[in-house]
Amino acid sequence: MHPNPAFRKAPEHENISFARERSFGVLAVNCEHGPLMGHIPFQLSEDGAYLEAHLVRSNPIVRVLKSPVEAVIAVSGGDAYISPDWYGVENQVPTWNYVAVHVRGTLKLLEDHELRGVLDRLSANMETRLLPKPPWKINKLDPSAFAQMARQIVPIAMDVSDINGTLKLSQNKPAEVIAGAAAGVETSGIGVETHKIAKLMKAL
Repeated sequence: MHPNPAFRKAPEHENISFARERSFGVLAVNCEHGPLMGHIPFQLSEDGAYLEAHLVRSNPIVRVLKSPVEAVIAVSGGDAYISPDWYGVENQVPTWNYVAVHVRGTLKLLEDHELRGVLDRLSANMETRLLPKPPWKINKLDPSAFAQMARQIVPIAMDVSDINGTLKLSQNKPAEVIAGAAAGVETSGIGVETHKIAKLMKAL
């Protein structure tokens, strides 16, 4: 998380809502050979206290989970390059604006028999957002096909201890300076989901 408190003022319930809405992030854990990372979809509980997901059985992170470990999932909400020229004031430097939430806690393996429930909840999390399309469900798979795929993945869960967010949107600058930077972001397209970053900057 960014050390400047100006960028970390969102209340916890907003950080939870953000992570639940994205439902995808970068999982990071440490091991004796160095850090390991994986990109995973996840399901976060409404109160932000519990998270569940799954990993491919061959993922090196699975071998680390012989016992519970501390881990973090970084959830990104877009980013945009900021040119100093857009500020309209002197003595500025380039930077990046971004939105991110970090979910920290104790990561553990679940029992194999818990996999079906985890997968049902993960798919329902996204499929219900596609209504009125009839939601896809695992029972649409042939049982033998599901059994074969299920052998290749493992269910995991995190007991969440901390959720922090950063909204770095130039809010440490005067309003007219932010407006100039937001206009630049709108037209540059350098970054990911830059239109969302520009909209958030304008709403400050």
